[in-house]
Amino acid sequence: MTKNHGTTDRIIRTLLGFGLIAYGIVNHHWIGAIGLVPLLTAIVGFCPAYCPLGLSTRGKGDGSGGGGGCSGGKCGG
Repeated sequence: MTKNHGTTDRIIRTLLGFGLIAYGIVNHHWIGAIGLVPLLTAIVGFCPAYCPLGLSTRGKGDGSGGGGGCSGGKCGG
């Protein structure tokens, strides 16, 4: 499982995750639990939904070896 998130992507996911969790706590709503998904993917640095699409927000200068881990829809490991 090679990381496929860049720094900006991880920051946005972290803020979104905490925002959803806070909303759920304040409003006593189940949607706060959904905030765990972007938060966990930000912590791990890997999004499984990116692989089938061949996406990566990790740049070539991030020590990833150039592609971010997903090439041709296959995740590197």
